[in-house]
Amino acid sequence: MNDNRVVVGIGEALWDVLPDGKKIGGAPANFAYHVSQLGLPGIAVSAIGHDRLGEELKGQFDKRGLTTQLPAVDYPTGTVLVEVDELGIPSYDIKENVAWDNIPFTPELEQLAARTRAVSFGSLAQRNVVSRDTIHKFLDAMPSDNDTLKIFDINLRQGFYTPELIEESLERCNILKINDEELVLISRLFGYPGIDLMDKCRLLLEKYNLRILILTCGVNGSYVFTPGSMSFIETPKVEVADTVGAGDSFTAAFTAALLRGLSVAEAHRRAVDVSAYVCTQHGAMPVLPESLTQ
Repeated sequence: MNDNRVVVGIGEALWDVLPDGKKIGGAPANFAYHVSQLGLPGIAVSAIGHDRLGEELKGQFDKRGLTTQLPAVDYPTGTVLVEVDELGIPSYDIKENVAWDNIPFTPELEQLAARTRAVSFGSLAQRNVVSRDTIHKFLDAMPSDNDTLKIFDINLRQGFYTPELIEESLERCNILKINDEELVLISRLFGYPGIDLMDKCRLLLEKYNLRILILTCGVNGSYVFTPGSMSFIETPKVEVADTVGAGDSFTAAFTAALLRGLSVAEAHRRAVDVSAYVCTQHGAMPVLPESLTQ
């Protein structure tokens, strides 16, 4: 990759308040952090408040060596109350009207977009019109060449989405990452027929002219679809600490592998291995072992 080109996660950056204390999180920030661990120039874009939690959040990113654009705005730094069940599956209480709902589109951000080779964005940070407009402007300001990746990691949470929001994002992306539960919800929202999950994926791939569609099914494996192929890999059996951030690490590893010139099938394998390891660790941003970062 050209040294000037970067990989960006744009959207929520926040504190996950877990039973054992607070940990930094937010899907786009998780994505950028893991991309950085995998040797590419990852940047997290969000917003923080003029408060202690914002200072701590920025400090934690700095400590991990993650480059950020985190303007301070007149809203509190975001927090999420996370409860984890006996299977390690998290549930979330996401506070509203916070800093990452109000990410400003600045000249600095426009300049960053112009040198962004890949971006990951979701639906959650688009629940507020300010951040939604910023994300759209960022996507529009990115290079228009065929190498540019715009990854919609859909991440449906707490009803913070509408059919219109989802459709706009599908039309702006060229890679969709979705899990099986989200696919069922999308099918209901858009009235897709009662066909199986794989047919629904192929329908989305064709309708929105996607290059790649990634479907993760938890313990039941994952699929990667392109217009001419389909890859399936079983989920490795590991001792799960929690699954917080596992999907984000999957997206990061897949993206990093593609940008390094690996095939879709090879990228899929890298993504499965990285996300399986993250499931064995607590929190969304564990340090990856050297065996996974080579």
